[in-house]
Amino acid sequence: MECAAPAVGDDDGDAGSFAALGLSAGVVRALDSAGITSPFPIQARTIRHAMAGRDICGKAPTGSGKTLAFGLPLIELTARSRPRKPGALVLVPTRELAAQVARTLAPIARTRGLRVAAIFGGVSVRRHSVELQRGVDIVVATPGRLNDLLDRGDLDLGDVRVAVLDEADQMADMGFLPQVEHILRQVPGPFQVLLFSATLDGDVDRLIRRYQHDPVSVEVETDAEQEAARSFRFVAVEDSEKAQVAAAIVSGPGRSLLFVRTQRAADRLGRQLDQLGVRAGVLHGGISQPGRERVLRDFAAGSRPVVVATNVAARGLHVDGVDTVVHYDPPDDDKAFVHRSGRTARAGASGLVVTLVLWHQVRDVDALRARAGLREAIVGMDSSDPRLRDLAAWEPPLDAEAPTPAPAPEVTHQRRSWAPGRPRRSFARR
Repeated sequence: MECAAPAVGDDDGDAGSFAALGLSAGVVRALDSAGITSPFPIQARTIRHAMAGRDICGKAPTGSGKTLAFGLPLIELTARSRPRKPGALVLVPTRELAAQVARTLAPIARTRGLRVAAIFGGVSVRRHSVELQRGVDIVVATPGRLNDLLDRGDLDLGDVRVAVLDEADQMADMGFLPQVEHILRQVPGPFQVLLFSATLDGDVDRLIRRYQHDPVSVEVETDAEQEAARSFRFVAVEDSEKAQVAAAIVSGPGRSLLFVRTQRAADRLGRQLDQLGVRAGVLHGGISQPGRERVLRDFAAGSRPVVVATNVAARGLHVDGVDTVVHYDPPDDDKAFVHRSGRTARAGASGLVVTLVLWHQVRDVDALRARAGLREAIVGMDSSDPRLRDLAAWEPPLDAEAPTPAPAPEVTHQRRSWAPGRPRRSFARR
């Protein structure tokens, strides 16, 4: 798959300031007030083209600054709209990401008198209908709820002039492309399409060919320093002691994310961690929207420093300062592994990514490591192995006959020291 390259003479080099990219003074002041003074590479290389009306085909990893890369041109290009007829549309795969994008753009949009709304399932559709009737200029939405509003006649896309497809590969993976295409077909006139994704193959290529015209192609690789700041460990564990090992890894200060496959597994692990003295929130599609928002709010504030999440929730977690990511259930493919792992080592910080491997998962994880370009071997829980020494709270309660600790409402999350010579039961791969 090939996106069109920028035309000869286009300036797609990095810019030193947002003002140099042609943004209005009010928008630049709003960014400066938020402490955002210099554009990231994806922003420097796309904003000027987007403001000139070009379609954008952007490939960039998680945490690269894509939200402002499409959001700032969107704010500059959008005019005040009529009731139920927004001028700009942003489609995202998850509720959490819709809320996060809207929170990021709303204060900047207010400098130009524009209104931003997050539209997603899990809350009253009537609330969204009333909000649209009052007037919304930029709609940030998940495809399912947006189609509901179109079917009800509460939304008209006739005035949309710019559409954004954010995390397009994730929408494809989640089966949303038929809904996305149904939405885009409701836009009657010519419109600009800004597409951003971590990958541009497969079904995403179909979107590019069908809905973009001569797009500017921009690809930003993960920063080498950021990659160096992220350490990977693959640890062989027994199923009966897996939760205890996970509790030990995340029991230190700082914030940790644990990813599992299913909602039932997330609920079960959340209960197990609480019994082991680790305050853990649980995040998945079966939890009410207020409950999901409360978990994310507590996690961002640090009052509940551990969250167990399903794969579906992974794309909506945009929180800086995550110290540890644990692949409690190894993902099926390297794309999911990269997206999950990208929750840590952001904004110049370091981070640790630990994958727990059961004996029957060794072959699949070996293949996953190879596809992800990682050379770290799977190691057993042997205290003599130096690759385990940076597991900050490594003191797992490995005695299978020990009583389960009672739930602890107040936990200090002190890191416990680990003496490398201390006897430890090791896990041999079967």
